[in-house]
Order: sequence, then C-alpha cells, then structure tokens
Amino acid sequence: MPAALDPSIFKAYDIRGIYGEQIDGELAEQIGRAFARVLARLSGKPAGALQIGLGRDMRLSAPELAARYRAGMLSEGVSVRDIGQVGTEMLYWLVGSGGLDGGLMCTASHNPKAYTGAKLVREGALALSGETGIQDIRREIEAGLPPADPDAAGTVDELDLYAAFQEAALRFIDPSAIAPLKVVLDGGNGMAGPMVGPLLERLPLELVETYWVPDGSFPDHEPNPLLPENRAFIIEKVKQTGADLGIAFDGDADRCFFIDGDGEFVDGDFLTALLAQALLSKQADGEPAQTILYDVRASRAVADTVRAAGGIAEVNRVGHAFFKTRMKQEGSLFGGEVSGHYYFRDFYCADSGTLPALLILEHLSRSGQSLARLLAPLRRRYFISGEINSEVADQQAKMDEIAERYADATQSRLDGISIDYEDWHFNVRPSNTEPLLRLCLESLVSRQDMERRRDEVLEVIRS
Repeated sequence: MPAALDPSIFKAYDIRGIYGEQIDGELAEQIGRAFARVLARLSGKPAGALQIGLGRDMRLSAPELAARYRAGMLSEGVSVRDIGQVGTEMLYWLVGSGGLDGGLMCTASHNPKAYTGAKLVREGALALSGETGIQDIRREIEAGLPPADPDAAGTVDELDLYAAFQEAALRFIDPSAIAPLKVVLDGGNGMAGPMVGPLLERLPLELVETYWVPDGSFPDHEPNPLLPENRAFIIEKVKQTGADLGIAFDGDADRCFFIDGDGEFVDGDFLTALLAQALLSKQADGEPAQTILYDVRASRAVADTVRAAGGIAEVNRVGHAFFKTRMKQEGSLFGGEVSGHYYFRDFYCADSGTLPALLILEHLSRSGQSLARLLAPLRRRYFISGEINSEVADQQAKMDEIAERYADATQSRLDGISIDYEDWHFNVRPSNTEPLLRLCLESLVSRQDMERRRDEVLEVIRS
C-alpha cells in the first residue's frame, strides 16, 4: 500500500486515483473489506449475509485490482457475483435486477490510462457518495481494519451477463421502428464495443465502428468525449462518411455523446430535452403526468420541452447520487445532466450509455427528421455558454457577492447559486475538489447577448 493513505482519492461520487501511486493491490483489498463492512451497516445485515456484484473495465490494472477487491470482500464473508469485464451500467443492472445488496465496479471512467478506481452502489443500485458511504470507507481503513476472520470466507459465482443485459436494454425500444441510418461509433477503446455493439448490429443500421475494441492503453485518444480534442476525430469521420449521426462513448460506457449529421456536437441539456420528449411520447393516453429531473446548470430548453410534451419538469442538484436517490423516492421517469449522465426509472434509476443511444435512434426514426433538424428549434432559441471554470480563493464570498450584485433576480441556493431573469439566467457552483467556481449561463435573446452576459458575470467572478 502507499506509505500513507491519500484521502483525496475518496471523491464525492467514487474512489479514484493513480495506479501504483495512490491505489495499488493492497489498498484495493482493504477497500473491498471496508466496503463490505460499510454496506453491512447500511443494510442492517451481517457481512456474511451480503451479496455483492463485482465488475471491471478494460484498464490494464483492472484484472489485478478487481481480484484484490474480490479478495477483500470474500475475507469479510461476502457472496460475490463476479461478472468480469463489463460496462459500468451492466454492474448497476446486475445489482438492481438481481436484488443484490450492492456492487463495486473497478473503473476510472473517462480518466487517462494512469488512473484506476471504484464506483460503489448499495441495494437498488443507489450510489454511495461522499455524504453516504465513501468517506466511511476511508475512515474504516484509516482506523485500521482488524485481522480477517479465516472462518468467514465468502463465496464466488462467476457470471456472463451480456445476453441478459442486452435483451433487457432492447426492450426499451421497438426495434422494428428503426430506420436504416448510417452511424459513426467511437468507443474510445472502452467498454462500448462489446456492450452496445451487438445490440446495434441487430438493427438496420450501417455502422462505422472506430476504436471499438477495448484497450486500456488507449492508443488513439482518451475516452472522454466531453473534451473537444477527443471528439475531433468522430466529428471529422461523420463529415467524411456522410453519416446521419455519430455516437461517442466514455471509457466505462455509462455515458454517450452525439454528433449530428452536420458535425455539430449535441450539448447535454439539449440531449436531455430530446430524451425526455422520446420517453414522454411513449406514455399512454390517460396516464398521470410523468416527472423529468434536470440539473441546475441546464438550458431552459429542458423544462420547456418537458412541459410541451405533457411532463412535469423539476430541477435537481448536480450529481448522480442526488439524481438516483430522488428518482427512487419520487418515481421520476427520467433524469438528465448536462455532463451526459442520463438516468432511467425503469433501469433502476441508474445511468446508462446504451439506452440513450437506442432511444435517440428510435426517436429520429419515428420523426423522419435528422438530428440537426430536430435540434434546430432549440439552437435557434436557447444560447448556452457551456461550463466555464474560474479559480477563486473564497468561493462562498464570491457567491455572496454575486447574490448581492444580482439582487433583483429570482435566486436559488439549491446547488451553488442560480440567478434567473426572464430572458437570461446562470448558475455558479463550487467544485467539490478544487478552488474553482463553475459558470453555466444562457440567453434567450441571441448568441451575442449570451456572450455579453457571460463576460459580465465572469468579470464579477474573476475580479
């Protein structure tokens, strides 16, 4: 184990750090043990009665570390369901559909190849967070775990989940409705190829597969399509091939991102609006209005589209733990975040990269319109800045200054501070881990007005 446990690896929503420096095999085993002990307390069961799912992504360190997570859980007496190399949402599906007590996914998501980590859920595929569970794991390890009881050895079942998961995912759409579209796929050498590929091959699509084979050395580009440099390739490929659209996935494939046929990136809030529209259109006449959650950073396009489609739009704090917990409590149909996390009630409120890909293909096919044409009304009316970071020493003081500066606006402190005027609005949130404030701003007037307002607010933040 590293000479000293680095507490910074215990993030708001997962555990993540550099392999060999911050996380190694010995620490992974301790995390496995501590996770079992924390989960036992949360579930009110002895560790020996727990059933926990285990998966891993394609990172080069994943086989070693997943084995050590497994060893740690087994030493606490846990029954482990090991599903091997999978996309993260397959682990969530296992926990939800199998009624397990929790799950551990060995992954560093979209991070560069030096990183490793773990995503952790409890029963119902509800995420652990810094507020519930993750910091408890840190404290267990820091306090010193007692010697493992040699009589408490758990058991392992190794499962192949691919066929069952893919059948469950396909039930979200009508495959016969899919039109013969040409689609460029960029898997980022992550888990999308084996997870989503067989589903898309069953549809009448012309697929242009790129970086589709899992490879933890990431020979082509980092598996993070949110960074413009990582989506330059797929944008060019869509244009070169005359494709109808492009779909890029992150490393563990629980997020997907879209490029329209003109080579334009589709912002996460606009995609949330389209997914909400697609799901609401499936509701039968006479059904109660369904609730859609969206995050505080989002364009008003989301709420306006939801209401126009007969749904109820509710704003929510950023972060998958907050979305999943509220959706579970309130029965919300769907939730979407600007960052590309999309949550589905009928998928155990978990985030998925597979379901948005299938639903958007179905939505385009039913509409008979291109993705660019579907998005055109939104792009003409809503002008968004994207997220802009600024380094700020005293985040709270700066947010208080913003509140005073824009005292005539409608204000909310649900998550950071949100400032709302009739024809423009913005949200400023502090980073969980860095001395940063994050600005998202929108104008309903023009791109020029958005840029003017953006620069004005940035001047306040950075002054």
